[in-house]
Amino acid sequence: MGEIRNAERTRRKILDAAKEEFFEKGYNGARIESIAKRAKVNKQLIYHYFKGKEELINETIADFAASVPTGNLILPANPVNVAEFRYKVNIEHLMEFLKFTAWEAVESIPENSNGTESRRKVLQSYVEDMRAKQEMGLVPKELDPAFLTLMISSLTIYPVLYSNVTEMITGLTPESPEFQEKWASFLQMISERIFK
Repeated sequence: MGEIRNAERTRRKILDAAKEEFFEKGYNGARIESIAKRAKVNKQLIYHYFKGKEELINETIADFAASVPTGNLILPANPVNVAEFRYKVNIEHLMEFLKFTAWEAVESIPENSNGTESRRKVLQSYVEDMRAKQEMGLVPKELDPAFLTLMISSLTIYPVLYSNVTEMITGLTPESPEFQEKWASFLQMISERIFK
């Protein structure tokens, strides 16, 4: 029983270290040697648990996704509240992961890695949710649900991910409570106009 617990503990240490490394440096910048050093394990031990870097990134993303409380994926019934809700989820639970996605946007990465399919399912569920709200008459018929989802994603990710641009434009850092309160209010006002 002790050996199983030690194996689970070692695997957990590797996944935690891999998350830090991948999220800080992206897929291409991450090194197995650095992950081993962070986890305080021998590099060969990583290959005992994972076939290689590609499997490790997939397991890391899957592990991270499993750690996000499922209530954070259930969108509010009123479309007016969706953007503010997604913004708060991003700043409270997804900041590290969003930084990783910025790396991902500029790197060439192995196909079908980084939990692409599970992430696609979540994003498509947002589109389907918007489509269902449209069928209920809560979303204007002339607005494409996919483009609405992309717009909301942009508005709820860009300001926090590109903090230097946010500060240059607004004079506030995205981490500041003042910015977060003002941006949440702005998202609410914009949403009220779109979904009136």
